[in-house]
Amino acid sequence: RPFHVEPTNIVSVNDDMQRVTDEASAMNKRIHYYSRLTSPADRALIAPDHVLPAPDEIYVYSPLGTAFKVDSCTDGYGKNSSIVTIFMIWNTMMGTSILSIPWGIKQAGFTSGIILILLMGILTLYCCYRVVKSRKMIPLIDTSNWEFPDVCKYYFGSFGQWSSLLFSMVSLVGAMVVYWVLMSNFLFNTGKFIYNFFHYINVTDIVPGTNGSNKVICPSAASGHPPQNRSVMFSSGNNTGFELFEEWWNKSQTVPFYLIAVLLPLLNLKSPSFFAKFNVLGTVSVVYLVFLVTVKAARLGIHLEYNWFTENDFFVPEFRILFPQLTGVLTLAFFIHNCVITLLQNNRNQENNVRDLSIAYFLVGLTYLYVGVIIFASFPSPPLSKECIEQNFLDNFPSDDIMSFVARIFLLFQMMTVYPLLGYLARVQLLRQFFGNAYPSVFHVLVLNVAIVGAGVAMARFYPNIGGIIRYSGATCGLAFVFVYPSLIYVISLHRAGQLTWPALIIHIFIILLGLANLIAQFLL
Repeated sequence: RPFHVEPTNIVSVNDDMQRVTDEASAMNKRIHYYSRLTSPADRALIAPDHVLPAPDEIYVYSPLGTAFKVDSCTDGYGKNSSIVTIFMIWNTMMGTSILSIPWGIKQAGFTSGIILILLMGILTLYCCYRVVKSRKMIPLIDTSNWEFPDVCKYYFGSFGQWSSLLFSMVSLVGAMVVYWVLMSNFLFNTGKFIYNFFHYINVTDIVPGTNGSNKVICPSAASGHPPQNRSVMFSSGNNTGFELFEEWWNKSQTVPFYLIAVLLPLLNLKSPSFFAKFNVLGTVSVVYLVFLVTVKAARLGIHLEYNWFTENDFFVPEFRILFPQLTGVLTLAFFIHNCVITLLQNNRNQENNVRDLSIAYFLVGLTYLYVGVIIFASFPSPPLSKECIEQNFLDNFPSDDIMSFVARIFLLFQMMTVYPLLGYLARVQLLRQFFGNAYPSVFHVLVLNVAIVGAGVAMARFYPNIGGIIRYSGATCGLAFVFVYPSLIYVISLHRAGQLTWPALIIHIFIILLGLANLIAQFLL
């Protein structure tokens, strides 16, 4: 709907400052007043076309806190081409999960890992297709402005509304916790690299690793958990200063707390629109990671040995009982179900939605396969075991590795700009649901943000395992948005239309059971 915002929060595609007229602003306030008298799904009090502002005065609200001027479009849909739509979906879906894909393949086994990535990609694509089609199966109601939570509310009432909010918050807070753990990791290694470089210190971590210019390390080999700051200084110099630095620059005991001073104030901003301008960094980071993986593999070579069910000192079996850990990671890696309707609404050619969604999923799966397979295959075994592949594969490269240092810098800056956006989305969803306002007061916002930041700090301090966090949050939110709701809604809609068949019922019950088994398995393995 049209709306009025402060001029500083209004942008256009050509970056010229746009304003709305006083008349349009007043009309918008009347429209919002009437809209609040009914639920979003009820169109009885939706403003008719003849009372809306002129097309050149209409702005569309973005969840990122900006207002985009509406260009002339056909049938109310956006102007994005299929290429842009595919790229948007790919860019939105690619996230921190890519860092854990090689570890997930190691947990599942090389062959079963490849098979699971393909199968999970197909399964989540089908469930996403069911989400896209869910609005069309509701008869006699205009659902053109509905999101998937509105569909859940239509079929399941208040339970669908509140449960979708709960699982959406799980996915958002889970992502923010993973971000905090990774930002602590990247900031620690970046600071360590810079300190050693400017103080001319030659430091070697006390962990097993390969020799030569393409060094690969195994941080968790010695004690079964990653060491914090254990290192040896080989050059002469100020040993006391180096020891003091290591005491105050600790991956889990100090660095997670340093981030609070930077990120907590940013979370309390009313609008994070400034940070939305840096979204392109996500694409740059993924492209650079693919480049890094390619270069490392070319230098390290391929190290594979096929042992179908038996382990040895350097290789893992092709099939392992721990494979649900990969499916948990992949559930979040392929998760876009809660916002796919919004992304596809901007597609110029709506008849191509299914095709474009399928191509985007194919490209995402191809990216995951490439990074995961190349890192696993090129990991130097021997002398190191494949079990050494870390939950964040960048941890397998020492802090003084130049290419890894650049990757950490990219990812750190990107995550520090995305983190406030995630916090804003969590605030909007939760506080607006309870208080009717995304910013009821500074106190309310501060309490919520302190709780979210506290969860991130606690995890970075006591459980800095991003693979574990990703698979738990992915399996939890995926149970609802990926497996249960799309399948149940489809079955109910077929039943109401008198078109439900036994094969359709059995298939979709099986999908629901798969999602439930996926969640339970995370806590058993």
